[in-house]
Amino acid sequence: MDIKTDNYSVWAEGTDLYFSGVMRLENKAASEITSLVRDVLNSGPPVLTVHLSDLQFLNSQGRNILAKLVIEARNHPQVRMVIRGNSNIAWQQRTLPNLKRIYPSLMLLMD
Repeated sequence: MDIKTDNYSVWAEGTDLYFSGVMRLENKAASEITSLVRDVLNSGPPVLTVHLSDLQFLNSQGRNILAKLVIEARNHPQVRMVIRGNSNIAWQQRTLPNLKRIYPSLMLLMD
């Protein structure tokens, strides 16, 4: 399942999830993204890697969704979650380290 709009894209390649563009999420998009992540988690991969390096902006609703997805991953102890971010993007530098408070085993890699 791929999600594409004029402003952003979300897609899965195996057990890797990619987010790119500028995401100003609304409720409809949130459920589609959550469904995509749950599908990947429910397939029981040993590692789930979320690539955010090309995601320039994520609004507060999107950040809440990201936190919920981390909680969902935490509830799948057999899955190791890796988030790849970009230290040159301000929101990622501020927000992504906080996800480790929710899920201490989360591996955060900032490029």
